[in-house]
Amino acid sequence: MDNATYVGLSRQMTLRREMDIVANNIANADTNGFKVESLITKEDPAAPAMTFGGPKPIKFVIPGGVARDFGQGSLHRTDAPLDVAVEGQGFFKVTTKAGERFTRDGHFRMDDNGVLVTQAGDPVADDGGGQITLDPLKGEVSVASDGTVSQGTERIGKIGVYKFDNLSVLEKVGGNLYQNASNAQPTAATDAKVRQSMLEGSNVTPITEITRMIEVSRAYEQVTQMMNSETELSRNSIARLGRLQ
Repeated sequence: MDNATYVGLSRQMTLRREMDIVANNIANADTNGFKVESLITKEDPAAPAMTFGGPKPIKFVIPGGVARDFGQGSLHRTDAPLDVAVEGQGFFKVTTKAGERFTRDGHFRMDDNGVLVTQAGDPVADDGGGQITLDPLKGEVSVASDGTVSQGTERIGKIGVYKFDNLSVLEKVGGNLYQNASNAQPTAATDAKVRQSMLEGSNVTPITEITRMIEVSRAYEQVTQMMNSETELSRNSIARLGRLQ
């Protein structure tokens, strides 16, 4: 296998990974609080298959990670009193069986015990890390812009909104949740606003992602054509050498 084929295969692997990311963005265009992702690539110098005075080492381009755009998604009204959205930088904290997790998805509900939970049943943390317990008999729930939860004139608690100085410490773990993959501790997002009866949409721009998908598909086809051409060239060269012997 010659160097051109090695380079072509590495490029195809990168393009396949990029296609997976683009397809995932499109699939989550309507997911609450989803953040658009893109592929990071990096150079990977490696010894060539053969030299003959050629460049050494050959530099392959391989996947180097996934970048995530935490920009604000658009807010839309739902009129559901337990739906809340973060306007600005910050995350809701939830307590799962696997530990603390963070999310921008504020599509909450009340469980059988009156605890404010996610749709998956994980308790939503207040500003002190505890739970928020509601009483259906105390009337309508109201949520202030600072996250304070009240029923009537009684203050029930305060939905915690937390921020990280370095967003790269957040690692996606599924279920529209992130985990803190470092020892860095989040702080209160005092500048963020909590909007009741609203949800944050994803910040995916579908037309942009569809355009990217077409570009990746065409690039994959071009690499395939290049590899086929190199294979045919090598085959013809070997056949001609055989005839000269």
